[in-house]
Amino acid sequence: QVQLVESGGGLVQAGGSLRLSCAAFGLTFSTYAPAWFRRAPGQDREFVARISLAGNSWYTDSVRGRFTISRDNAKNTLYLQIDNLKPEDTAVYYCAARRRFGSSNANDYNYWGQGTQVTVSS
Repeated sequence: QVQLVESGGGLVQAGGSLRLSCAAFGLTFSTYAPAWFRRAPGQDREFVARISLAGNSWYTDSVRGRFTISRDNAKNTLYLQIDNLKPEDTAVYYCAARRRFGSSNANDYNYWGQGTQVTVSS
């Protein structure tokens, strides 16, 4: 059974940093192209970042330069380093995974975690 388990969220002041983790179970993580999405209160789920099997990364414009996605296949874990946090980054952050090829479309992903809350105070 595939499980994605996020951790690392919390309450932080604007300008601060967090590192989110997503541990993957029940799949061969190295063959999956995972991604991070987020959902802010009252808004639709939004693509944040994704990483390919080879380690290439893509970001939505609003986070580029502040967020860094990475993966450790030996640990079956996906990371999101978030720096210079802004109040508009407040959201539930989800990791997602699909085989081989990544996408910025949430509908393309087969597996989802339960989410971790990030709250940024001004």
